Formats: sequence, structure tokens, C-alpha cells
Amino acid sequence: MVGMKKKNYKGSRCEKRALSKCADGVAKTFNDIESRYADKLEENPDVKEFKCQVLLEGLELGEYCSDFVAKKVDGDLMVRECVFRKHLTKPLTAKLLDASREYWRKRGVMDWGIVVEKSNEEKPTD
Repeated sequence: MVGMKKKNYKGSRCEKRALSKCADGVAKTFNDIESRYADKLEENPDVKEFKCQVLLEGLELGEYCSDFVAKKVDGDLMVRECVFRKHLTKPLTAKLLDASREYWRKRGVMDWGIVVEKSNEEKPTD
């Protein structure tokens, strides 16, 4: 699965957990990379709060969501898209990631990145 998901995505696995820094109160994640990255955001002292599955309003490709949008303690936003390493070379993945990066850049967000699992492991790297 590519990092960005269609609005109202109904994946095979949606984990819901109460995390104190999650602005919605409940973090909804759809795979191990997202789940572990939510934990990483929760533990990061530079992150004030974060949201999961944030709709990219007006995106030309359709209704897609970014995996994480975090507000840092300095007020800046940080966006992360979680992608399995094996999906990085797929054309649709590249197209969606480029669209996300451009969407957020146009809104002044420079701290945009991709989170992938470590080689031979299921832990995310940033």
C-alpha cells in the first residue's frame, strides 16, 4: 500500500489507539509502519500534536489523505507519508508522493518526508 490513501479507505486492518498527542484523540493506523511511526511521534519531544489520515483538499488526483501531519512545538508543520520499501519504485506511488510533497510545499510546509521500514525489519525510519 502506498503511503497516501483514498479518503474513507477501508483497509483490511485499522488499528485505533488513544494517544495523548493525537489531535483527534484516537490514532488510526493501517499497517506496522504507521503504527510504529505514531509511537515515534508520541515520544518525540519536538512534536506538540499530530493528526492521522489528513485529507488533501482539492488534490487534482482525487481524494487522498496524508498519513501524518504533525505540529511541532515551534509551530512548524511536519508531514510524513509511510510507504513499504517494495512500493517505492511503483509509478502510482511516485505520482502520489510527488502530489503530496507539492500539495504541502504550496502551503508552506518544507518538512515533508517518507517513512519506510528498515531493511529486513518492520521498524520505520525517517
